[in-house]
Amino acid sequence: MMMTTNYLVIGSGVAGLTFSIKIAEKFPDREVIIITKSDEEESNTKYAQGGVAVVLDTQSDSFEKHIKDTLIAGDGLCDEGVVKMVVEEGPKRLKELLLWGANFDVDGSGDFDLGKEGGHSEYRVVHHKDITGYEIERALLKCVHQLPNITILSHHFAIDLVTNHHIKNVKSDTISCYGAYVLDQKTGHIFTIKANSTLLASGGVGCVYGHTTNPKIATGDGIAMAYRAKAKIKDMEFIQFHPTALYEAKGESSFLISEAVRGFGAYLRNKNGYRFMPDYDARAELASRDIVSQSIDRELKKSGENHVYLDCTHLDIKDFKNHFPNIYEKCLEHHIDVAKDWIPVVPASHYLCGGIEVDKDGKTSVSNLFACGECTRTGLHGANRLASNSLLEALVYAHNIFRFHSSHEYGTLTIEIPDWNDEGTTIPEEHVLIQHNLKQLQALMRDYVGIVRSNKRLKRAIKHLELIYNEVEDLYRESKITTSLCELRNMVNVAHLIIGQSLERTENKGGYFNIDNVKK
Repeated sequence: MMMTTNYLVIGSGVAGLTFSIKIAEKFPDREVIIITKSDEEESNTKYAQGGVAVVLDTQSDSFEKHIKDTLIAGDGLCDEGVVKMVVEEGPKRLKELLLWGANFDVDGSGDFDLGKEGGHSEYRVVHHKDITGYEIERALLKCVHQLPNITILSHHFAIDLVTNHHIKNVKSDTISCYGAYVLDQKTGHIFTIKANSTLLASGGVGCVYGHTTNPKIATGDGIAMAYRAKAKIKDMEFIQFHPTALYEAKGESSFLISEAVRGFGAYLRNKNGYRFMPDYDARAELASRDIVSQSIDRELKKSGENHVYLDCTHLDIKDFKNHFPNIYEKCLEHHIDVAKDWIPVVPASHYLCGGIEVDKDGKTSVSNLFACGECTRTGLHGANRLASNSLLEALVYAHNIFRFHSSHEYGTLTIEIPDWNDEGTTIPEEHVLIQHNLKQLQALMRDYVGIVRSNKRLKRAIKHLELIYNEVEDLYRESKITTSLCELRNMVNVAHLIIGQSLERTENKGGYFNIDNVKK
């Protein structure tokens, strides 16, 4: 079976949906297919609590201040031209969200109720309670369903990109993308989607670490596919660990206690009640995420404890419940009364600052392949993302990719793409092999490639990963395709990139800290 489309979009978060809406409205005679491996609303966007960082109050704030805050967080590795572009485009992109029906909190005067998060010098975060991403996703999906030339294929998994090496008669030194091989997860059928242009908007990699604020779908699929297609991947060592995920003794996925809670005035304390952040940084709890996470890591190593605490008991609980209703209810589910109890928190894998290298138009090093959102390395974040810059980045780059497609024609592909070949494979009888390797991989990444790294641990990680890689590749060659097997294979590829690029970095920057890089 073969499907053909003008534009193939892999991922249904803010990046993929924004591009799809714009291109479908611009060209009503062209087809857009969006594939997503879960329900259409399930994405990292859905779980973004904080908001969109954008300069609106020009009396107290300015583009220059936002640019400076971003550059400071990025620790010298941001692309200043990209930072300037993204920040200055912010108000225009926010206006589009409002026109599409997204709602954001306002104060008594009807002005936006702007929040302030770690690393920001001013109040500039536009938000919807503590479920901003969910609200944006709702508005975008509503728009998508009103456009007849967009088709969403839910529960469809992209296995691999179709490139030159799949096609016998294509002779070129340039690697090009012609679409993707896709698994219908409900039927088990694998088919080809041939596309003039393919956009990877596939989200992050949090599940590689197991303990993560990301949803279960964040397995680095887009990055792994791009890597296998020989696209350039950069800055994978810069994993941002969110300092304050709700500590749960059981379970791997962690609920995020938003950065905005610390911006609202919460304190971090150790088990003895000591407020420790002023010892590490003059900004205390409002220091950037890398500093707060590393500080918590040091406190835990000193005490031997599993978590620290976030103290909100001195705050106005009525205002807290109004600003953070979802967080308040989640804490109650865990028998934590925020008005009286400290919230146990621990850093968890949260955001990838690197990824598929793209230019300002979202072009990758592979022809006809674009990328947008968390799976990319744009140069905006550098070594560490400034809070609430990620939704902004996705909106700006989705627009840039749309603008590029509006002025560049992509002719219809006439090449023949072979069907997926799984002759000689069998249905995997022992799912335990997949789960065993997954748990080994996640433990390896947490123990050897976490917040604080060392060359010794990284080199050991490479050796252990090689064993996992060989077993997974054997399974992949012998077995019929399943989503869990493909996800595991993708996570192994991502882990390889993180470890390898960590070893290549000889200087500590932002979210990357290696004890062997500390000058004696």
